[in-house]
Amino acid sequence: MRPLVLVGFVGAALPSLAQLQPPGSVIFVEEPDVVRKRQVRDKIAGSPLVRELIEWEFHLAGKADEFYNAHRGLEPAAIVPLVEYATPFAARLAERYGLPGSGYGAAQILRDKALLRQVAGAAGIANPESATAHGPDDVLAFMTRHPGPVVLKPANRQAAVGTQVLHHPAEVERAWAECTEQDEGIFVPDRPMELRMLVERCVEGPEFSVEMLVQDGGALFANVTGKRLFPGPRPVELAHVVPADIPSGLAARLVGETGRVIRAAGFRDGIVHCEWIVEDGVPFLVECAGRFAGDGIIELIQRAYPVELNRAYFAVMRGEAPTVPLPARAEGGAAVWFLSIEAGVVDRVQGVEEAAGAPGVFACDVSVAAGDTFGGLRSSWDRVGDVMVTAGDPAEALRLAEAAAALIRIDTVSPARMAVAAQ
Repeated sequence: MRPLVLVGFVGAALPSLAQLQPPGSVIFVEEPDVVRKRQVRDKIAGSPLVRELIEWEFHLAGKADEFYNAHRGLEPAAIVPLVEYATPFAARLAERYGLPGSGYGAAQILRDKALLRQVAGAAGIANPESATAHGPDDVLAFMTRHPGPVVLKPANRQAAVGTQVLHHPAEVERAWAECTEQDEGIFVPDRPMELRMLVERCVEGPEFSVEMLVQDGGALFANVTGKRLFPGPRPVELAHVVPADIPSGLAARLVGETGRVIRAAGFRDGIVHCEWIVEDGVPFLVECAGRFAGDGIIELIQRAYPVELNRAYFAVMRGEAPTVPLPARAEGGAAVWFLSIEAGVVDRVQGVEEAAGAPGVFACDVSVAAGDTFGGLRSSWDRVGDVMVTAGDPAEALRLAEAAAALIRIDTVSPARMAVAAQ
């Protein structure tokens, strides 16, 4: 049996894969440090699905070719990246085994926001004004040339890590220190990772993403997701709704612009998650990932249309034509609403059972408990829970998700109050 090779461990993928793959058919490839820190071997122990876990430093250059030469007899059926940092390795490995994939060149472009700006801009796709920043002086110089708010962000990170909106030059020194001090903890290797920073004009308007299934460079399926952000300087997503509740003309334009991005990058086979901000009617490209969307968006899509998108995707990655229907329009709506709390020590968590039983809710999760310390909302990793719902239409789904999330109360005590109480 030819195995399915998954690059990057995502435990939540196992239940859905069990419906698609026979026992003993899955091989995970993960960084040794991450395997240790996330206790991956314990998590897959006893799984009938997993054939093997291969520890490999896939973040490093040349490691896909090294892997191929060390495992020439593996004969995988497909190579699939499950995390952002795995996309170049998976693309190159697919090339070496002669399998479908995004293409190594496309994966490199999509992984680097500066390269994507360069390539997409040359193709005539609207991008915000942007520049490489090596320090606070570069940010200040950019703000002088482009008055108004700017976004300081890494060119090569994920989950909004190290991203912040700045409105005044006086914020630059502090923001630079905060944005360049990044710790993704258990999700990345212990060794240092190269960091390149960008400063961009802050495009203002409603935000969307397009999830597009692609085979031989052409779109097989596309969805537009609407999003909301938490208030404040960190652009972390608060909610997603599928499909976006927008006019059909705007949805078609966002899908069309995403098609232009994949053609500009030379993306061949797989799925993309392409983010946009619409300012004065013009879609501006934020970034585009050559992998499954996170934040439960794929689950929302599968329920709202409905569509077996996972099954179709794995068929594409095996070089097959999908046999499941790929509808052009959704039949209902689905939404996810995320939770955050004040910084401090969690005192108590209430209302989770009530939220789980609220109308439309099919998933409810809270990841903190009494006694946990919360340092504040800096990236997507810092959200403390979510509620997911389905409904007859997108607007109702978003309303139900917000209402269910409001039933959950997580009280925290600030360190200063704790110190006073201890005296």
